[in-house]
Amino acid sequence: MIKYELYRLGWHDFQQLCLTIVREIFGQTVSSYLDSNDAGIDGAFSGTWNQKDKEDLEGKFIIQCKFTNKSDVNLNISDLKDEYSKIGKLVLEGRCDCYILMTNYGVSGRFEIGFGKKLQSLGVKSWRIFGYNWISAQITESNRLRALVPRVYGLGDLSQILDSRAYSQAKQLLASMRDDLSKIVITTSYDQSIDAMSEHGFVLIIGEPAAGKTTIASLLAMAALDQWQLYTLKLDNPQSIIDHWNADDPNQFFWIDDAFGVTQYESNLVKQWNHILPQIKAMLNQGIKIVMTSRDYIYSRARNDLKEGAFPLFNESKVVIDLQKLSLEEKEKILYNHLKLGRQPSLFLNKIKPYLTAIAKSKHFIPETARRLAEPIFTKNLHLSEDSLLHFVERQESFLEDVIRGLDKDSKAALGLIYMNNGKLNSPIEVSDAERNTIQLLGSDIGNCVQALESMNESIVRYIFSNDVAEWRFKHPTIADAYAKIITKSPDLLEIFLIGTDIGRLMEQITCGNVRLEKTIVIPKTKFGLIADKMISYKESDAFKTGYLSVWDAERSILSFLSNRCSKDFLEMYTSKNPQLFDKLVKPSMYFRYSREVDLVVKLKKYNLFPENFRIQFIEYISHFTISGEDLSVFDDEDLQTIFSEEEIEDLRKKIQIDLLPKLEDLRKKEENNFREDDIYTPEEHMEEFFNRMNILLEQYNDSLIKETIEKEINMAKEWISETFYEDNTKSERKLNVSNDEALIHRTRSIFDDIDS
Repeated sequence: MIKYELYRLGWHDFQQLCLTIVREIFGQTVSSYLDSNDAGIDGAFSGTWNQKDKEDLEGKFIIQCKFTNKSDVNLNISDLKDEYSKIGKLVLEGRCDCYILMTNYGVSGRFEIGFGKKLQSLGVKSWRIFGYNWISAQITESNRLRALVPRVYGLGDLSQILDSRAYSQAKQLLASMRDDLSKIVITTSYDQSIDAMSEHGFVLIIGEPAAGKTTIASLLAMAALDQWQLYTLKLDNPQSIIDHWNADDPNQFFWIDDAFGVTQYESNLVKQWNHILPQIKAMLNQGIKIVMTSRDYIYSRARNDLKEGAFPLFNESKVVIDLQKLSLEEKEKILYNHLKLGRQPSLFLNKIKPYLTAIAKSKHFIPETARRLAEPIFTKNLHLSEDSLLHFVERQESFLEDVIRGLDKDSKAALGLIYMNNGKLNSPIEVSDAERNTIQLLGSDIGNCVQALESMNESIVRYIFSNDVAEWRFKHPTIADAYAKIITKSPDLLEIFLIGTDIGRLMEQITCGNVRLEKTIVIPKTKFGLIADKMISYKESDAFKTGYLSVWDAERSILSFLSNRCSKDFLEMYTSKNPQLFDKLVKPSMYFRYSREVDLVVKLKKYNLFPENFRIQFIEYISHFTISGEDLSVFDDEDLQTIFSEEEIEDLRKKIQIDLLPKLEDLRKKEENNFREDDIYTPEEHMEEFFNRMNILLEQYNDSLIKETIEKEINMAKEWISETFYEDNTKSERKLNVSNDEALIHRTRSIFDDIDS
């Protein structure tokens, strides 16, 4: 039998588990009295109790949940002595024909006989007793029940709960989060995410840092593994989705954290998303599931650039789930679970207990508040009064900075190693000469850093095993944010990190000059030369093993950095040091609206840093593909148009009229002939890009004959779509359906009653 640590649930969540079992396993509609501690009722039901392979019971039922916070203990008759007078009163009132006892105690046959006799003497007509073993069996047998109460994933051995295939993935994806899973609270946002995933196959979860985005995504991933055995992958960027997409297998679940940037908005990521939106639509039609997360301030920037028209789900309120609002009850449960299962001693819990409701009521409370209160490293200098605790809740970022500043030199150096490696430090630790010198300047060495990491594990850092690689990471991204703030306030520390950090990683964390990106390290002008020299020597990325891909990724990263993270002063200095850059820019990659080269040319032109001879070569290249009809972005992209003069744009329109419009039929037929009956795209999706180009042309000309020519080809394409055979391989809809029935709650007992027991 699988053993579940039900004693870790707490009295409140154990009662919820019991009543969920009653609803899901027995199919009974139950009124819940979850907070009552004086009436002897945890649930009530009136009607027929249908049982499998047993005589049905009828009448008025009382459900009582008996919880213990100790493991491996059996229930005794004396443990229920306070209940007998309550049961007798309920019988006299005609409210208790049948008595249901549910408990996480062990239940012996001897107890069942003795308790049954006692109930009979009190006038109870029938009864049923469900103990620890029975409840554990229900959890094991029902993946739906596990999805309803996902905390149980963290209370048992995953290798026994899941089948072998699902477990191998869960071990990679979620085993490091087992402790967090055991503390999970089902919130309204989770229910909304489930609904979105079931209806659309897609959900985007947004919220402020530490609001619980990753927690909800992990629950969705676990449910997908458990219920559907989907092949689940946690990925970093849009291209990785395309790389891992198996068009012949719809049994895939993609999880992308920080879809539009980790700590700041990255416009190149949004361009990548826009570029693959047709493939995303095809994946969802195929039955693949996708969950993304994003910080709220990053998403607000990304919305300006996302092509919501091409992917309406980005604009669907039922799919974009905002975690801004938690009810008081949800916040209390989150606070209870983290403190009850955290590392704080009983004395601390006893002293903080009177202030917990006030903490939960604070408008600044987020799930990360509860996690930090549960870790002694964050509270060792905290005075336990209401004012001090509320101050802690309201000023979490500054408190976190104070904690990091208060660490010993080895711990600070260890955090620096993780930061220099962009938040992921491989284990066993291997450092470059530059990194070794950096930690020596910080007063530490590799051996002491390893010891410091082990001492900080599960408080400030986390040791995880993912994709067959062991890594040290920050426990939460907000720790990286706080560390970055400390760096920016120390010129000496900043110099150390600029020298010791790999430029590929550095370009994801800094801006050269203040370009108004959030949560970045702004490099002052005095350090520009250091950064430029490191960039010029950066020839290969370590993100790929294949040589040409490593070169391509390094070039792409530099172009993206120059386009989005650099001031005019830096660009002027960099182009003077590296004039060969212009030769690469005059032949940008297609499609032009997504091209990093085009982005940089636009920015250089804005600052009058793009020489005229290179500008002419650039527009000739763009014009060639425009006249051929392969890419009409120049008429649809206002930024790209800034590189052209009005006369050049008008000349391009005339050349299209002469060279392209007479060949539109050939262009259409070429697109149609590229379609295959076994394609994953429908004929309509296949021709979507063609229609986009035709609509761009319609907007460029007022001449009725030209419009008639264009509309003729559009209509011919639509006829081809209607006549083309396509086998719809859309899979049957998968639904999680884990919303609980509404329960009647009667509050008379604080959830924090047993927090210190």
